Amino acid sequence: MNPYSSSLNHPILKKSFEIIDQEMGDHNLNSLEYAIARRVIHATADFEFANLLRFSPDAIKNGMDGLGSQIPIVTDVTMVKQGITTLVNKTFNNPLISAIEQVSDALPGKTRTETGILKCFEQYPEAIYVIGNAPTALLALCQKIADLTIKPSLIIGVPVGFVSVVESKKILAKTNVSQIRVEGRKGGSPVASAIINALLILAYEK
Repeated sequence: MNPYSSSLNHPILKKSFEIIDQEMGDHNLNSLEYAIARRVIHATADFEFANLLRFSPDAIKNGMDGLGSQIPIVTDVTMVKQGITTLVNKTFNNPLISAIEQVSDALPGKTRTETGILKCFEQYPEAIYVIGNAPTALLALCQKIADLTIKPSLIIGVPVGFVSVVESKKILAKTNVSQIRVEGRKGGSPVASAIINALLILAYEK
């Protein structure tokens, strides 16, 4: 079944996907990777993401299995949480936690999002972590899990910007954890939300 044939999708969304399919051209993505890339392109109108997305082995499977098992989803910021709440509620009702909402003050030398991510990891070490805004949170998470046996089921690491963004993604790439990331400076909360929403639909229609 086409992962976007679900009743969850609006006709305008289907039409948008048809246009993307027509304009996409050649690519090296498999069908599941393309389903994710297509939703990211829809969210950004940027076809370059088809060449920037990176998927570790079993990342999509682990993400789908985790979502279907109703494991928690931890986002770095509220915007990502808001971007996925509707589909989470229509599919598996996973616990949905925004890291920045878990703390009122940052630890010394850390950002609030970084502090929140570390707090969430203590409570939900095997959650799916979705980082679309804060490279400091991605760095902190990667450093925390580097020598641990228990790791997140999946990390979606797609922060956007100019400071520590590329560095955080390079560290994620070297971390032994299932991951979906975007190379370079591009990314952002809409991209992070699009990736999780695509995984939710893939898992729901599995």
